[in-house]
Amino acid sequence: MGIEKETRMKYFNDVYKNKTVLVTGHTGFKGSWLSIWLRELGANVIGYALDPYTEKDNFVLAKLEDKITDIRGDIRDKEHLGRVFEQYKPDFVFHLAAQPLVRSSYDQPVETYEVNVMGTINVMECIRKTPETKVGIMITTDKCYENKEQIWGYRENEAFGGYDPYSSSKGAAEIAINSWRNSFFNPKDYEKHKKSIASVRAGNVIGGGDWSLDRIIPDCIRALEKDEAISIRNPKAIRPWEHVLEPLSGYLLLGQKMYEEPSKYCEGWNFGPNLDSIVPVWEIGEKLIKYYGSGRLEDKSKKGELHEAKLLALDITKARFNLGWKPRWDIDKAIEKTVEWYKEYSNENVYKLCVKQIKEFIGE
Repeated sequence: MGIEKETRMKYFNDVYKNKTVLVTGHTGFKGSWLSIWLRELGANVIGYALDPYTEKDNFVLAKLEDKITDIRGDIRDKEHLGRVFEQYKPDFVFHLAAQPLVRSSYDQPVETYEVNVMGTINVMECIRKTPETKVGIMITTDKCYENKEQIWGYRENEAFGGYDPYSSSKGAAEIAINSWRNSFFNPKDYEKHKKSIASVRAGNVIGGGDWSLDRIIPDCIRALEKDEAISIRNPKAIRPWEHVLEPLSGYLLLGQKMYEEPSKYCEGWNFGPNLDSIVPVWEIGEKLIKYYGSGRLEDKSKKGELHEAKLLALDITKARFNLGWKPRWDIDKAIEKTVEWYKEYSNENVYKLCVKQIKEFIGE
């Protein structure tokens, strides 16, 4: 399933053209955007995920089920996942399927660990058993690091950890990825296994088509569409905000590098924003109202709330110097393009809207 030659994007040295790429979690926010971008690059995209969260999700409105191979499945179901690998024999795997919310992890701690840790191990085992699969990029989170509320960003060689079940499950997933890489995908033994595995961590990702609960942008949009005040429960929390296309561009670039030089880039990587985009939640709400053209904020913070990190940032020096990757959009541009999607989704072709934003991002 590809794109006509004259319209297909020619980036990342064309390594994705005519390749079979498996995206787990393709019905989710990041997964849907990645699937669109890969399709535009000429890839044969195979999606494996649970049902989308709402009927307004980016996946649904972009009609992706008609444009890629859409498979519904749970990454905890290793037999089903194994059959998908056996049938489609993907060249690349981007593993995004996860239980992605901190607050949900307090309600569902066991499920969070089953999905985020054992699900990741299931994917790696399928990669291990599939000779055709050459590159695996495992998406975790910036919250995988042991958060010490430090003012400088976390580097890739710092300790994993996590206070809440979500963060700690992602730290545990990182430990598992590193173990499988050492044990089964060791770069020193590449000629034997012929595989390259990396993990990637992004900041707080924003963009059109996200309707998850307990995320600042969807919460804001829901309130604005109802003409209600926007409730901010953690206004002083500082996060590294970036548009969804930022980390995805990093994942795709890394995949290209791993395909071309498989023993050199199979490591952990941070893809976060510049320092001026690491700002408090309240400021995000103010900027969104500015670009939306209406709205008001309410501070709903209170004592006794579930623990969430107050300060979190990523050091992206390694990606800058070793990959040549750097952020393109500052926080204002990221919010402007996010608001654009939410203001246009109800009366525009959403797939074309996403492609337009991707082209703007890469400067086409």
